[in-house]
Amino acid sequence: MQSARKIAVTGATGRVGRHVVDVLEAQGHEVVPISRSSGVDLITGEGLAAALAGVESVVDAATQPLNDQDAATAFFTTSAHNLQEAGAAAGVQRIVAVSIVGADRFTGGFIAASAVHERAMSEGPIPVRILRATQFHEFVPSMLEWGRQGDVIYVPRMRTQLVAARSVAEALAGLATVSGSEPELDGGAVPEIGGPREERLAEIARLLVSRGGESLRVAEVSDPADPDHELLENGALLPGPDATLAGPTFEEWLEAEGGTRVPVRAGGSSG
Repeated sequence: MQSARKIAVTGATGRVGRHVVDVLEAQGHEVVPISRSSGVDLITGEGLAAALAGVESVVDAATQPLNDQDAATAFFTTSAHNLQEAGAAAGVQRIVAVSIVGADRFTGGFIAASAVHERAMSEGPIPVRILRATQFHEFVPSMLEWGRQGDVIYVPRMRTQLVAARSVAEALAGLATVSGSEPELDGGAVPEIGGPREERLAEIARLLVSRGGESLRVAEVSDPADPDHELLENGALLPGPDATLAGPTFEEWLEAEGGTRVPVRAGGSSG
């Protein structure tokens, strides 16, 4: 049986972070939740040194809530620097950070900012293990809300392999608690996790809409003005052949969640 460890989790109240906290506590570890609601701010550094005192590993699941490249880049760069600096001073031995499958291929948007996050985090003194995940089941309702105009929901033509945030959290917890002073790097490869099967975002959207009771149409669109649109359409967000594939499927997850989280506001949303 694994010995109990003291592990900090940033973004501890977020989609992934709250599951990481739950998984680690169930395994018997002492978890330090880091979030603004707990009095710790990754951007200003307020409370960070005290939170990391005696911590062996950190799972970095904090993120910028806005789907904006500049805002996300600024957030990730600053938070990575502060976490590495305060962590090194506290004697933290390992950081595990979540990123996005395909981050290194995209030139714009939040996904490109995730690649900056990877680089910024890896430049610090503490050894870092990155886990790239596909899009989460939990993001689909928000994506539909952003794309709704009247009775039509516009979604990008996109191949995806959606994964549950809980499955990603379990993988992050595993990387944070692996034996040894530093995680195995698999010859330099960045590990990936994705859902059990490839799907089109439009079909996922139609499934969700069908459970909501509204008369809405889902339209799949391509945006030639987006320099990354071909990457979305041609599978750049799909996990590679060596990725860990984990259930449930989106449909199974939807059943477990009650199945009716369909956007109801017309127009766009900034998230």
